[in-house]
Amino acid sequence: MAAAALGGLGLLRGRLRLRLRLGASSPPSSSSSSSSSSSSPLGRGAAAARAASGRSYGSEAREEEELRVRYLDDEHKGIVVLGLNRSHAKNALNKNLLKMMSKAVDALKSDKKVRTVIFRSEVPGIFCAGADLKERAKMHSSEVGSFVSKARATINEMANLPVPTIAAIDGTALGGGLELALACDIRVAASSAKMGLVETKLAIIPGAGGTQRLPRTIGVSLAKELIFSARIVDGEEAKSIGLISHVVEQNEAGDAAYRRALALAREFLPQGPVAMRVAKLAINQGMEVDLVTGLAIEEACYAQTIPTKDRIEGLLAFKEKRPPRYKGE
Repeated sequence: MAAAALGGLGLLRGRLRLRLRLGASSPPSSSSSSSSSSSSPLGRGAAAARAASGRSYGSEAREEEELRVRYLDDEHKGIVVLGLNRSHAKNALNKNLLKMMSKAVDALKSDKKVRTVIFRSEVPGIFCAGADLKERAKMHSSEVGSFVSKARATINEMANLPVPTIAAIDGTALGGGLELALACDIRVAASSAKMGLVETKLAIIPGAGGTQRLPRTIGVSLAKELIFSARIVDGEEAKSIGLISHVVEQNEAGDAAYRRALALAREFLPQGPVAMRVAKLAINQGMEVDLVTGLAIEEACYAQTIPTKDRIEGLLAFKEKRPPRYKGE
């Protein structure tokens, strides 16, 4: 086994190098911006609305505002916030929202300026209620399979973003909503938040990754128990079973989890961008194989950090006792 793993090291390096080039070397998306007030077209509309009337969640939200994309600035530069904003449908995932999420993620994965992505809700008390059952009820039976496949593919695209991702769960996350959060690297929730994979109540099963990501997160036996019972847990219990990394008391604004996620994201900003991307790749791929192969993956990934300008800058900054100025190269 060791000989086979090491023998394939060159192939691994080639594949990893290709993935890194595709994820980190493409030109930034033309919709990208470094300003919280000058984000994508979605974000600009949201920013204008907030400037005019504060934090608004009208039930008449236009389609183009159902996903708000904000590129933060100043001390948060490099952090991108994707905010679900379907207040009239409890942020339920419909065809349009999935299309918008997929488009946003596609732009983010090739933008070298992006350092961390936070998924949150712009609607108080709800993260995501899962699939839009009202829309699904109107679908022909032949359409349901393709809709679930699209949801699974979109959430997989999120999971494969090359930068760290954080889910800020300030409200209820059920079904597809929890599957969306499970696809993130880190989950933060308010103690009052409610989470669960409840599909068995509808005589179906989680179809957007829940049966695979939940057991990998909390263990097989407990994952089976939660899915079989369709049980809903609060933030405190979610923390105790390892479903989330951090639990916080909710504040008056209803965004305590988001604030904690933002603080975590700021911890990531000073680190080498290429190293962060390669570390995520090494961990994700290594978790799916045996230890010997995983170590070979780590070796191949480590080799990708040696020739970078960031590494030279990191060593120089250490020598000169100053903060490094990384450019993601």
